Amino acid sequence: MKIRQRLWTPAVGWTDGSPAAGDRDQLVLAFGSPDALRQQGLFDQLRAWHPNALIVGCSTAGEILGTRVHDDCLVATAVQFERSVIDWVLVPVAEDTDGREAAEQIALKLVRPGLRHVMTFCDGLVVNGTSFAKALRERLPEGICATGGLAADSDRFIETLVMCNGIGQSRHVVGIGFYGDDLLVGYGSVGGWDSFGPLRTVTRSRGNVLFELDGKSALELYKSYLGEHSCGLPATGLRFPLLLEDGRGGAGLVRTVLGIDEASGSMTFGGDIPEGAKARLMKANFDRLVDGASGAASEGLRRLGRDDAQLAVLISCVGRKLVLRQRIEEEIDGVREVLGDTALAGFYSYGELCPQGTLGGCELHNQTMTITTFSEV
Repeated sequence: MKIRQRLWTPAVGWTDGSPAAGDRDQLVLAFGSPDALRQQGLFDQLRAWHPNALIVGCSTAGEILGTRVHDDCLVATAVQFERSVIDWVLVPVAEDTDGREAAEQIALKLVRPGLRHVMTFCDGLVVNGTSFAKALRERLPEGICATGGLAADSDRFIETLVMCNGIGQSRHVVGIGFYGDDLLVGYGSVGGWDSFGPLRTVTRSRGNVLFELDGKSALELYKSYLGEHSCGLPATGLRFPLLLEDGRGGAGLVRTVLGIDEASGSMTFGGDIPEGAKARLMKANFDRLVDGASGAASEGLRRLGRDDAQLAVLISCVGRKLVLRQRIEEEIDGVREVLGDTALAGFYSYGELCPQGTLGGCELHNQTMTITTFSEV
Protein backbone atom coordinates (compact mmCIF):
# COMPACT_ATOMS: atom_id res chain seq x y z
CA MET A 1 0.00 0.00 0.00
CA LYS A 2 1.39 3.40 -1.01
CA ILE A 3 0.02 6.56 0.59
CA ARG A 4 0.57 10.18 -0.41
CA GLN A 5 -0.93 13.21 1.33
CA ARG A 6 -1.49 16.86 0.45
CA LEU A 7 -2.88 19.90 2.22
CA TRP A 8 -4.73 22.87 0.72
CA THR A 9 -5.16 26.10 2.68
CA PRO A 10 -6.92 29.29 1.54
CA ALA A 11 -3.81 31.35 2.26
CA VAL A 12 -1.15 29.20 0.56
CA GLY A 13 -3.01 26.84 -1.76
CA TRP A 14 -1.68 23.30 -2.19
CA THR A 15 1.40 22.25 -0.26
CA ASP A 16 3.08 19.05 -1.36
CA GLY A 17 3.34 16.72 1.59
CA SER A 18 4.33 14.06 -0.96
CA PRO A 19 4.46 13.90 -4.77
CA ALA A 20 1.48 13.16 -6.96
CA ALA A 21 1.05 9.45 -7.58
CA GLY A 22 -0.31 9.29 -11.12
CA ASP A 23 -2.86 6.91 -12.50
CA ARG A 24 -2.37 3.92 -10.16
CA ASP A 25 -4.11 5.43 -7.14
CA GLN A 26 -7.48 3.81 -6.46
CA LEU A 27 -8.72 6.02 -3.62
CA VAL A 28 -8.41 9.65 -2.53
CA LEU A 29 -9.95 10.54 0.85
CA ALA A 30 -10.76 14.27 0.84
CA PHE A 31 -11.86 15.97 4.06
CA GLY A 32 -12.38 19.72 4.20
CA SER A 33 -14.55 22.69 4.99
CA PRO A 34 -17.87 23.06 3.16
CA ASP A 35 -16.42 26.03 1.25
CA ALA A 36 -13.46 23.94 0.08
CA LEU A 37 -15.64 21.05 -1.04
CA ARG A 38 -17.79 23.40 -3.14
CA GLN A 39 -14.81 24.63 -5.20
CA GLN A 40 -14.76 23.01 -8.61
CA GLY A 41 -11.13 24.04 -9.10
CA LEU A 42 -9.96 22.05 -6.08
CA PHE A 43 -11.72 18.93 -7.27
CA ASP A 44 -10.38 19.40 -10.81
CA GLN A 45 -6.82 19.56 -9.47
CA LEU A 46 -7.30 16.35 -7.47
CA ARG A 47 -8.71 14.67 -10.56
CA ALA A 48 -5.71 15.80 -12.63
CA TRP A 49 -3.31 14.33 -10.05
CA HIS A 50 -5.29 11.11 -9.58
CA PRO A 51 -7.16 10.49 -12.86
CA ASN A 52 -8.41 6.98 -12.09
CA ALA A 53 -9.09 7.23 -8.37
CA LEU A 54 -12.33 7.38 -6.47
CA ILE A 55 -12.24 10.85 -4.89
CA VAL A 56 -14.49 10.71 -1.86
CA GLY A 57 -14.96 12.47 1.49
CA CYS A 58 -17.08 14.97 3.34
CA SER A 59 -17.24 18.36 5.04
CA THR A 60 -15.87 18.63 8.55
CA ALA A 61 -15.50 20.52 11.79
CA GLY A 62 -11.72 20.27 11.42
CA GLU A 63 -9.31 18.29 9.29
CA ILE A 64 -6.62 15.88 10.53
CA LEU A 65 -3.33 15.38 8.68
CA GLY A 66 -0.60 13.57 10.57
CA THR A 67 -0.62 15.03 14.08
CA ARG A 68 -1.91 18.44 12.99
CA VAL A 69 -5.50 19.65 13.16
CA HIS A 70 -6.51 22.24 10.54
CA ASP A 71 -9.60 24.41 10.09
CA ASP A 72 -11.24 25.53 6.84
CA CYS A 73 -8.72 23.58 4.75
CA LEU A 74 -8.72 20.44 2.58
CA VAL A 75 -6.72 17.30 3.37
CA ALA A 76 -6.28 14.76 0.57
CA THR A 77 -4.91 11.25 1.17
CA ALA A 78 -4.24 9.16 -1.94
CA VAL A 79 -4.04 5.37 -1.54
CA GLN A 80 -2.59 2.87 -4.00
CA PHE A 81 -3.37 -0.70 -2.98
CA GLU A 82 -1.04 -3.45 -4.11
CA ARG A 83 -3.43 -6.41 -4.03
CA SER A 84 -6.80 -5.03 -2.95
CA VAL A 85 -9.63 -3.32 -4.82
CA ILE A 86 -12.49 -0.99 -3.94
CA ASP A 87 -16.00 -0.25 -5.15
CA TRP A 88 -18.37 2.54 -4.23
CA VAL A 89 -21.96 3.76 -4.32
CA LEU A 90 -23.37 7.27 -3.93
CA VAL A 91 -26.98 7.42 -2.73
CA PRO A 92 -29.26 10.48 -2.41
CA VAL A 93 -31.29 10.83 0.78
CA ALA A 94 -34.89 11.62 -0.10
CA GLU A 95 -36.97 14.19 1.74
CA ASP A 96 -38.79 12.85 4.82
CA THR A 97 -36.50 9.81 5.08
CA ASP A 98 -33.92 9.10 7.77
CA GLY A 99 -31.20 7.40 5.75
CA ARG A 100 -32.24 3.79 6.34
CA GLU A 101 -33.06 3.25 2.66
CA ALA A 102 -29.69 4.71 1.69
CA ALA A 103 -27.89 2.23 3.97
CA GLU A 104 -29.83 -0.64 2.43
CA GLN A 105 -28.79 0.48 -1.05
CA ILE A 106 -25.15 0.66 0.04
CA ALA A 107 -25.27 -2.94 1.25
CA LEU A 108 -27.15 -4.08 -1.85
CA LYS A 109 -24.46 -2.64 -4.14
CA LEU A 110 -21.34 -3.54 -2.16
CA VAL A 111 -22.04 -6.99 -0.71
CA ARG A 112 -20.39 -9.68 -2.82
CA PRO A 113 -17.64 -12.29 -2.37
CA GLY A 114 -14.36 -10.83 -1.19
CA LEU A 115 -15.83 -7.89 0.75
CA ARG A 116 -13.71 -7.15 3.81
CA HIS A 117 -15.04 -3.81 5.08
CA VAL A 118 -17.37 -0.90 4.36
CA MET A 119 -16.56 2.75 5.05
CA THR A 120 -19.29 5.36 4.73
CA PHE A 121 -19.74 9.13 4.99
CA CYS A 122 -23.17 10.71 5.46
CA ASP A 123 -24.83 14.11 5.41
CA GLY A 124 -24.65 14.88 9.12
CA LEU A 125 -27.81 16.99 9.31
CA VAL A 126 -30.35 14.87 7.41
CA VAL A 127 -29.31 11.29 8.19
CA ASN A 128 -30.45 9.70 11.44
CA GLY A 129 -27.27 7.88 12.35
CA THR A 130 -29.07 5.33 14.52
CA SER A 131 -31.39 4.20 11.71
CA PHE A 132 -28.56 4.25 9.20
CA ALA A 133 -26.28 2.11 11.39
CA LYS A 134 -29.08 -0.32 12.22
CA ALA A 135 -29.82 -0.88 8.53
CA LEU A 136 -26.15 -1.57 7.85
CA ARG A 137 -26.05 -4.09 10.71
CA GLU A 138 -29.07 -5.87 9.31
CA ARG A 139 -27.91 -5.93 5.69
CA LEU A 140 -24.19 -6.62 5.95
CA PRO A 141 -23.12 -10.28 6.24
CA GLU A 142 -21.85 -11.61 9.55
CA GLY A 143 -18.23 -10.69 10.04
CA ILE A 144 -18.37 -7.62 7.79
CA CYS A 145 -18.23 -4.35 9.72
CA ALA A 146 -18.79 -0.74 8.75
CA THR A 147 -17.07 2.40 10.00
CA GLY A 148 -17.24 6.04 9.00
CA GLY A 149 -18.78 9.29 10.10
CA LEU A 150 -21.37 12.01 9.72
CA ALA A 151 -20.23 15.08 7.83
CA ALA A 152 -19.95 18.33 9.79
CA ASP A 153 -20.07 22.08 9.31
CA SER A 154 -17.80 23.34 12.09
CA ASP A 155 -20.21 24.34 14.91
CA ARG A 156 -22.60 26.16 12.55
CA PHE A 157 -25.05 23.27 11.87
CA ILE A 158 -26.21 24.86 8.60
CA GLU A 159 -25.28 22.45 5.78
CA THR A 160 -23.04 19.38 5.51
CA LEU A 161 -21.69 17.93 2.28
CA VAL A 162 -20.58 14.57 0.90
CA MET A 163 -18.06 14.38 -1.97
CA CYS A 164 -17.93 11.54 -4.48
CA ASN A 165 -16.18 12.12 -7.81
CA GLY A 166 -17.38 15.71 -7.90
CA ILE A 167 -17.86 18.73 -5.69
CA GLY A 168 -19.63 18.25 -2.37
CA GLN A 169 -23.40 17.72 -2.26
CA SER A 170 -25.92 17.81 0.55
CA ARG A 171 -28.50 15.07 1.18
CA HIS A 172 -26.20 12.24 0.09
CA VAL A 173 -24.37 9.28 1.60
CA VAL A 174 -21.48 7.37 0.08
CA GLY A 175 -20.29 3.84 0.78
CA ILE A 176 -16.88 2.39 -0.07
CA GLY A 177 -16.36 -1.35 -0.23
CA PHE A 178 -12.88 -2.81 0.35
CA TYR A 179 -12.14 -6.23 -1.17
CA GLY A 180 -9.27 -8.70 -1.07
CA ASP A 181 -7.85 -11.52 1.01
CA ASP A 182 -4.63 -9.57 1.64
CA LEU A 183 -6.38 -6.59 3.26
CA LEU A 184 -6.56 -6.36 7.05
CA VAL A 185 -8.91 -3.87 8.72
CA GLY A 186 -9.16 -2.96 12.41
CA TYR A 187 -11.29 -0.49 14.33
CA GLY A 188 -11.72 1.07 17.75
CA SER A 189 -13.99 3.70 19.29
CA VAL A 190 -13.47 5.18 22.77
CA GLY A 191 -14.89 8.23 24.54
CA GLY A 192 -13.47 9.51 27.80
CA TRP A 193 -16.27 11.65 29.27
CA ASP A 194 -17.39 11.61 32.90
CA SER A 195 -21.05 11.18 33.81
CA PHE A 196 -22.54 13.35 36.54
CA GLY A 197 -25.83 14.14 38.20
CA PRO A 198 -28.74 11.77 38.82
CA LEU A 199 -29.77 8.91 36.58
CA ARG A 200 -32.77 10.15 34.61
CA THR A 201 -35.51 8.48 32.60
CA VAL A 202 -36.44 9.50 29.08
CA THR A 203 -40.13 10.14 29.49
CA ARG A 204 -40.93 11.63 26.08
CA SER A 205 -39.04 11.37 22.81
CA ARG A 206 -39.53 10.72 19.13
CA GLY A 207 -36.63 9.19 17.24
CA ASN A 208 -33.64 11.44 17.88
CA VAL A 209 -35.75 14.28 19.30
CA LEU A 210 -35.84 14.45 23.10
CA PHE A 211 -38.68 16.32 24.78
CA GLU A 212 -38.59 15.29 28.44
CA LEU A 213 -36.34 13.76 31.08
CA ASP A 214 -38.12 12.72 34.30
CA GLY A 215 -41.22 14.48 33.00
CA LYS A 216 -39.45 17.84 32.65
CA SER A 217 -38.32 19.78 29.62
CA ALA A 218 -34.96 18.47 28.40
CA LEU A 219 -34.10 21.89 26.98
CA GLU A 220 -34.76 23.62 30.29
CA LEU A 221 -32.61 21.04 32.06
CA TYR A 222 -29.70 21.74 29.73
CA LYS A 223 -30.16 25.48 30.13
CA SER A 224 -29.96 25.12 33.91
CA TYR A 225 -26.55 23.46 33.58
CA LEU A 226 -25.26 25.88 30.95
CA GLY A 227 -26.35 29.04 32.73
CA GLU A 228 -25.20 32.13 30.85
CA HIS A 229 -23.81 29.93 28.08
CA SER A 230 -27.29 28.63 27.19
CA CYS A 231 -27.66 31.42 24.63
CA GLY A 232 -25.02 29.61 22.58
CA LEU A 233 -27.08 26.44 22.14
CA PRO A 234 -26.86 24.08 20.33
CA ALA A 235 -23.07 24.55 20.05
CA THR A 236 -22.52 24.94 23.80
CA GLY A 237 -24.56 21.79 24.40
CA LEU A 238 -21.75 19.82 22.74
CA ARG A 239 -19.88 20.15 26.03
CA PHE A 240 -22.62 18.17 27.82
CA PRO A 241 -23.44 15.00 25.86
CA LEU A 242 -25.99 12.47 27.08
CA LEU A 243 -25.05 8.91 28.08
CA LEU A 244 -27.65 6.22 27.37
CA GLU A 245 -26.92 3.34 29.72
CA ASP A 246 -27.28 -0.12 28.19
CA GLY A 247 -28.69 -1.74 31.33
CA ARG A 248 -26.14 -4.57 31.21
CA GLY A 249 -23.18 -2.82 32.79
CA GLY A 250 -21.58 -1.99 29.43
CA ALA A 251 -20.21 1.32 28.24
CA GLY A 252 -23.52 2.50 26.83
CA LEU A 253 -23.88 4.96 23.97
CA VAL A 254 -23.21 8.70 23.99
CA ARG A 255 -25.50 11.13 22.18
CA THR A 256 -24.57 14.70 21.28
CA VAL A 257 -26.78 17.75 20.74
CA LEU A 258 -27.32 18.84 17.13
CA GLY A 259 -30.23 21.27 17.44
CA ILE A 260 -32.89 22.78 19.67
CA ASP A 261 -36.51 23.92 19.29
CA GLU A 262 -37.53 26.63 21.72
CA ALA A 263 -41.21 26.33 20.86
CA SER A 264 -41.49 22.66 21.80
CA GLY A 265 -38.73 22.70 24.41
CA SER A 266 -37.06 19.83 22.57
CA MET A 267 -33.51 18.92 21.63
CA THR A 268 -32.33 17.01 18.55
CA PHE A 269 -29.46 14.57 19.10
CA GLY A 270 -27.07 12.76 16.78
CA GLY A 271 -28.91 9.45 17.31
CA ASP A 272 -32.13 8.01 18.70
CA ILE A 273 -33.14 8.60 22.33
CA PRO A 274 -35.62 5.79 23.12
CA GLU A 275 -38.45 6.40 25.59
CA GLY A 276 -37.83 4.57 28.83
CA ALA A 277 -34.06 4.67 28.42
CA LYS A 278 -31.91 5.63 31.40
CA ALA A 279 -29.68 8.61 30.80
CA ARG A 280 -27.05 10.74 32.53
CA LEU A 281 -25.48 14.01 31.55
CA MET A 282 -21.76 13.97 30.85
CA LYS A 283 -18.96 16.50 31.10
CA ALA A 284 -15.39 16.73 29.91
CA ASN A 285 -12.39 15.13 31.57
CA PHE A 286 -9.38 16.39 29.60
CA ASP A 287 -7.01 13.58 30.49
CA ARG A 288 -9.59 10.88 29.86
CA LEU A 289 -10.47 12.35 26.44
CA VAL A 290 -6.80 12.14 25.42
CA ASP A 291 -6.49 8.64 26.89
CA GLY A 292 -9.63 7.66 24.97
CA ALA A 293 -7.97 8.51 21.67
CA SER A 294 -4.99 6.34 22.58
CA GLY A 295 -7.35 3.56 23.58
CA ALA A 296 -9.12 3.70 20.22
CA ALA A 297 -5.74 3.40 18.47
CA SER A 298 -4.75 0.41 20.60
CA GLU A 299 -8.08 -1.29 19.90
CA GLY A 300 -7.63 -0.64 16.17
CA LEU A 301 -4.26 -2.38 16.23
CA ARG A 302 -5.59 -5.28 18.30
CA ARG A 303 -8.38 -5.95 15.83
CA LEU A 304 -5.97 -5.51 12.93
CA GLY A 305 -3.96 -8.39 14.35
CA ARG A 306 -0.58 -6.71 13.93
CA ASP A 307 1.27 -3.63 15.14
CA ASP A 308 2.15 -1.97 11.84
CA ALA A 309 -0.97 -0.37 10.36
CA GLN A 310 -0.20 1.46 7.13
CA LEU A 311 -3.17 3.84 7.17
CA ALA A 312 -5.43 5.05 9.98
CA VAL A 313 -8.59 7.08 9.36
CA LEU A 314 -9.41 9.13 12.48
CA ILE A 315 -12.94 10.43 13.03
CA SER A 316 -13.43 12.41 16.23
CA CYS A 317 -16.45 14.37 17.40
CA VAL A 318 -16.79 18.14 17.11
CA GLY A 319 -17.73 18.18 20.81
CA ARG A 320 -14.28 16.85 21.76
CA LYS A 321 -12.68 19.56 19.65
CA LEU A 322 -14.66 22.33 21.32
CA VAL A 323 -13.75 21.05 24.77
CA LEU A 324 -10.07 20.33 24.17
CA ARG A 325 -9.49 23.64 22.32
CA GLN A 326 -5.76 24.43 22.32
CA ARG A 327 -5.07 20.92 23.60
CA ILE A 328 -6.79 19.35 20.61
CA GLU A 329 -3.61 17.96 19.07
CA GLU A 330 -2.85 16.09 22.28
CA GLU A 331 -5.40 13.43 21.34
CA ILE A 332 -3.75 13.04 17.92
CA ASP A 333 -0.33 12.85 19.60
CA GLY A 334 -1.70 10.02 21.74
CA VAL A 335 -2.75 8.17 18.60
CA ARG A 336 0.71 8.70 17.07
CA GLU A 337 2.39 7.23 20.14
CA VAL A 338 0.40 4.04 19.67
CA LEU A 339 0.47 3.77 15.87
CA GLY A 340 4.01 4.96 15.19
CA ASP A 341 4.73 5.78 11.55
CA THR A 342 1.21 5.00 10.31
CA ALA A 343 -0.20 7.61 7.88
CA LEU A 344 -2.92 9.53 9.75
CA ALA A 345 -5.86 11.30 8.10
CA GLY A 346 -9.34 12.19 9.25
CA PHE A 347 -11.80 14.79 10.43
CA TYR A 348 -14.04 16.08 13.22
CA SER A 349 -17.63 14.95 12.76
CA TYR A 350 -21.25 15.16 13.88
CA GLY A 351 -21.23 11.44 14.68
CA GLU A 352 -19.00 8.38 14.39
CA LEU A 353 -19.91 4.99 12.91
CA CYS A 354 -18.19 1.92 14.33
CA PRO A 355 -19.07 -1.43 15.91
CA GLN A 356 -19.78 -1.23 19.63
CA GLY A 357 -17.37 -3.09 21.88
CA THR A 358 -17.17 -6.76 20.97
CA LEU A 359 -20.26 -6.58 18.76
CA GLY A 360 -19.88 -6.61 15.00
CA GLY A 361 -21.79 -4.66 12.38
CA CYS A 362 -22.11 -0.92 12.98
CA GLU A 363 -23.33 1.47 15.67
CA LEU A 364 -23.66 5.24 15.89
CA HIS A 365 -21.43 6.93 18.45
CA ASN A 366 -21.14 10.54 19.52
CA GLN A 367 -18.26 12.25 21.31
CA THR A 368 -15.80 9.43 20.60
CA MET A 369 -12.52 9.09 18.78
CA THR A 370 -13.11 6.36 16.20
CA ILE A 371 -10.15 4.91 14.30
CA THR A 372 -10.13 2.53 11.33
CA THR A 373 -6.77 0.91 10.57
CA PHE A 374 -5.72 -0.67 7.27
CA SER A 375 -2.81 -2.88 6.23
CA GLU A 376 -2.01 -5.13 3.30
CA VAL A 377 -0.09 -8.35 3.94
